[in-house]
Amino acid sequence: MMRSAALVVAVVLAVAVAAAEAGELKVGYYDKSCRGVENVVKWHVIKAIKADRKVGAALVRLIFHDCFVRGCDASVLLDGPDSEKTAPINIGLAAFEVLDEIKEAVEDRCPGVVSCSDILIYAARDAASAMSNGHVYFDAPAGRLDGMVSRAADAQADLPDSTFTIEELIQNFKRKNFTIEEMVILSGAHAIGVGHCSSFRARLTAPQEQILPAYRGLLAGKCGAGPDPIVVNNIRDEDPKAIAASVPSFLPKLRKIEFLDNSYYHNNLARIVTFNSDWQLLTEKESRGHVHEYAENGTLWDEDFSDSLLKLSKLPLPKGSKGEIRKKCRYVNHY
Repeated sequence: MMRSAALVVAVVLAVAVAAAEAGELKVGYYDKSCRGVENVVKWHVIKAIKADRKVGAALVRLIFHDCFVRGCDASVLLDGPDSEKTAPINIGLAAFEVLDEIKEAVEDRCPGVVSCSDILIYAARDAASAMSNGHVYFDAPAGRLDGMVSRAADAQADLPDSTFTIEELIQNFKRKNFTIEEMVILSGAHAIGVGHCSSFRARLTAPQEQILPAYRGLLAGKCGAGPDPIVVNNIRDEDPKAIAASVPSFLPKLRKIEFLDNSYYHNNLARIVTFNSDWQLLTEKESRGHVHEYAENGTLWDEDFSDSLLKLSKLPLPKGSKGEIRKKCRYVNHY
């Protein structure tokens, strides 16, 4: 009996490895095996964003921080003392509880069928759509397996750091087969979300050619309020009182709710972005041209951001990796 069980496990793992290497993704992958799963994910995502709009930005951030490290395998969701989510570069990752809730609902509906990695892609896609009033959207192919490895060192090595120069950024994205244009497109996600002051300390002393002095003063004031406070990525989401005291001319541009649009590019050209990696896009001819392009054409950015998210969602597991359908997204299964 034990030999039989061991054989089953060996066969399951062998199939998982083969599937992980094949990387065959398909739109409507769960139409027969878990009908309506995308609607389940969307319902929970919309509910979470209505309760706290910050969840939307957190989910959009997760697709990048997962897929850029070992492919789209939900390895960023795994708990552990040295897992990816503990890496310094992953500071501030959030919305894990939302994905736990979605996974539980999907498991109740279709036990052992839908991977956490597919749930993450669906959730990030739906969050991007909700945060952009439907302007950002793509049909998400599925069929991914969940990875069984999650290392903080991999995240540190693979993800672009906020302190990178333009040359480092270009090389980092090139390793994942992304062009300079796609790098600029994906950077537009910084129109929403928050950042920790530890991620942009050097900007507080950057020269005025790199950052608007009034905005630099605003950031310095915010970052002086504690050991490592968080600051909104987009000045348009700032507190009106803070803007009135530091950049009063920007008051008419403040918005009532956080919104995923091309405002990041306008902010960049005005030298009012938080991260050094954002400003660096203006220091190279091609990337600077794309910043101007997307500042001038928000509809084009919506379309190209959708396409770039789709490409991002197809990054595969490393060759030879084992995959599975996790029962819980925070832990690998125990056979």
